[in-house]
Amino acid sequence: MIREQLKPTFISFFLLTVITGILYPLSVTGIAQTFFKNQANGSLIFKQGQPAGSSLIGQFFDDPKYLWGRLSASSPIPFNAAASTGSNFGPMNPNLLNTVQTRIRDLRNADPGNNTPIPVDLVTASASGLDPHISPTAAEYQVSRIARARKISEEGVRSVIRQHTQDRLFGIIGEPVVNVLEVNLHLDRDKKVR
Repeated sequence: MIREQLKPTFISFFLLTVITGILYPLSVTGIAQTFFKNQANGSLIFKQGQPAGSSLIGQFFDDPKYLWGRLSASSPIPFNAAASTGSNFGPMNPNLLNTVQTRIRDLRNADPGNNTPIPVDLVTASASGLDPHISPTAAEYQVSRIARARKISEEGVRSVIRQHTQDRLFGIIGEPVVNVLEVNLHLDRDKKVR
């Protein structure tokens, strides 16, 4: 009696293992590699044939000649994808206030003549703590500093930023964003930017 019940159980187990453990993953991987190869492989951005980062994960920049992104909430290493999380600090939390004040000080010290209000996305982390994008306003805030540090025109910096600005999804969802890593790699790569 038990043998009669075990046989279909083992057959079901074997078939489901083959279907869900082998066939399904292989088919999903095959479809992804055929139709969405860039996304399936991490949306990597290459510099001189070597991966420089992903267009989906932010990187830490603090050199004045680079566009700076949002703060990272991953600790102790900034933009650590294995530690993706928001800070969960409320607006009255002293740690959040200290982080924001430190970032404001850093931005003001890097560009002392810039009295424009600092966009909020330059002083706060995103929900994931890994956001690779900033708003066009946050990018514009940094144009004069980058132009001075690179000894190029502000319009040259703006042109590169425009090239790496993504519009709203389907023209209606979300807000336009600028990919920080793409802008910085373009500025390093393109000697024609003046």
